[in-house]
Amino acid sequence: MSTLSEFASKEILARHGLPILQERVVVNSSEVGEVLANMSLPVVAKLCGPSIAHKTERGLVKLNLQTVDDVCKAVDDLLAAAVPADGEVEVLIAPMVKSSREFIAGVVRDAQFGANVMLGVGGVLAEAIADVVFRPVPLSAHDAHEMVSELRSQKLLGEFRGEPAVSVDALVRVLLALSTVSTERSDIASIDLNPLLVTNTGEVVAVDALVEIEDASTPTTNHNVASAVLDDEHFRALFEPKGVVVTGASSHPGKFGFVSVHNILASGYAGAVFGTNLSQEEVLGIQTVASLDDVPKDSADLVFVCTPSSANPEILRACARRGIKAAFLTSAGYGEAGDEGIRLEQELIALANELGILLAGPNGQGVVSTPSQLCAQIVAPYPPRGRIGVASQSGNFVSSFLNYSRQSGVGVSRAVSAGNAACVSVADYLKWYSTDKETSVGLAYLEGIFDGSHLMKQLQDVTRKMPLVIMKGGATEAGAKAAASHTGALAANDKVFDGACRQSGISRAKNVEEAFDTAACFATQPLPRGGRTVILTTAGGWGVVTSDALMSTQELTLVDLPDDLKAAIDEKLPPRWSKSNPVDCAGGETRDTIPEVMGLIARHKDVDAVIYLGIGIQSNQARLMHEGKFYPDHGLERIVAYHERQDARFAEAADELIKETGKPILIASELAIGDPENAGPRTVRETGRYCFPSGHRAVAALAHMVRYSNYLSVH
Repeated sequence: MSTLSEFASKEILARHGLPILQERVVVNSSEVGEVLANMSLPVVAKLCGPSIAHKTERGLVKLNLQTVDDVCKAVDDLLAAAVPADGEVEVLIAPMVKSSREFIAGVVRDAQFGANVMLGVGGVLAEAIADVVFRPVPLSAHDAHEMVSELRSQKLLGEFRGEPAVSVDALVRVLLALSTVSTERSDIASIDLNPLLVTNTGEVVAVDALVEIEDASTPTTNHNVASAVLDDEHFRALFEPKGVVVTGASSHPGKFGFVSVHNILASGYAGAVFGTNLSQEEVLGIQTVASLDDVPKDSADLVFVCTPSSANPEILRACARRGIKAAFLTSAGYGEAGDEGIRLEQELIALANELGILLAGPNGQGVVSTPSQLCAQIVAPYPPRGRIGVASQSGNFVSSFLNYSRQSGVGVSRAVSAGNAACVSVADYLKWYSTDKETSVGLAYLEGIFDGSHLMKQLQDVTRKMPLVIMKGGATEAGAKAAASHTGALAANDKVFDGACRQSGISRAKNVEEAFDTAACFATQPLPRGGRTVILTTAGGWGVVTSDALMSTQELTLVDLPDDLKAAIDEKLPPRWSKSNPVDCAGGETRDTIPEVMGLIARHKDVDAVIYLGIGIQSNQARLMHEGKFYPDHGLERIVAYHERQDARFAEAADELIKETGKPILIASELAIGDPENAGPRTVRETGRYCFPSGHRAVAALAHMVRYSNYLSVH
């Protein structure tokens, strides 16, 4: 890696339209007079050289030089401060630009995701503040505008200390120019524009710049598709098999060979089930056979392997002889087990490709397909049928998502633990899900990433067909590194991955709860047309904290209630209602208030989405009455039934309005977890919707939906 001098760096960048000042260089103070004849004072002087990266830290910048003598002295002092390690040096003289705001922009080449453009808050504290966003190149204008909007320090973009608002278009031009430079100059490893100052007209100008050049071209990652059978026929064999063979079936309930047979039968799978066991014992009514060769030809197209890895090559050959097209391997001892395991895994991949068998795993926990009532897993649970397709590099997170499915009632179509993903990656499963009529949203967990650019190309194919929610753990195999650049130091793997997800329309979740919430929302609600949201609440505190969460998002806005909507709500609520958004009913509800007010809000042309808080309150009181010693006397039986009918009506009204308006109405209550059989949350489930455990979780999911809707609108 070699670093260009500031002057040489700026020469390259200026040719690509980046906003660079008119600057000159001198090698001694005798040249100052000629330079200043064509430059207005005050000026700045900097010591520059190919080995000088961070000048400010060494005191190699002299600011606000007011006279020729000041400039001459500064030049002499800077040249005297040079050390042999700096190499051949010169002093750069440039007009002095004063600004209260400093940004940083640049390019870094990430080992996994290639060239990325970066924008952030700049200056000497850039790395400490780390308010930065990234996008892979090439950037679109939409990408660049999104980057500007994603900075946390949005106040710096507006009018600030008497200075005008920053021209967003100017920042966008900088980002697009950086994208062009990095595309045309593959030898550029990184670019820093730090600081990028705001002028007195709101434009931006780069007063410092650094370019790093690769000494030799870095080889790109060559991605070879491991499996040769990633077609619909083979995926159908995995998820909709006509028959399943369990190798290593066992009558011992503590062994995988028993658990997998049990789970297949217990889930109601209607296809043929076979088992192999050298002792040919009976397992749960299934008479096992000694070998796969004893299974009738073409009677099964999926084998679930619970035998040691040493037996697997011969099992695959027998599968080919019997017409089996897909194999799920629970066996460990492969790529996760060191060099010898990697060798065995590569041999297994080659054999599966040769035989034309889709190889899932190894070291996975199983596959679920609710349309086929298939639970071929070595663990629980089995979820209800639904529209979420799950794929994970971690079997534990498959279980987590399926547990949330059971708890919430929002069902799953397909689920698979990819294990080592030797032949079939998480992205491969997701691509097939996007063609599957049973699946409307993908939900995935990723860890190690070996070719980020290829991964994003695959996932972008998915997001153009259906929403995709991803949770990621761990770091990429090799992060962005650039010895001299701020950009490289700021290019944390997580931020680069986040930028790649946003560019590809992926909803990236922070944790497992947000991941399932968001997938469930996509699966059970229509896409919003925009982010204009109204919160309807029966208690003020819930509305306050939910509106706080909403205001912290970039995608959602808390709508100022239009006058006609306020007037209409006035007719339904007592005068003490909030008169604003959130619409706090303030305890003024009568029998029909909630459905009527919800309808007024949802039908209004200036509202894109509704969040309803407070369902289940009446049924919660009904539960206490029902459990108390006074029930069913004192008229309690009637009031209990009334309270429960009311909460059920509210959930049903929301469902009907969603169908009528095509707008999402998200319902949230802690009773979804605290008392799932409360009539409110229970009826939400029965209508096929998701009841969020809290308002802030509903807000997070809705923000993801709006972002995806915006993505589709420009792609």
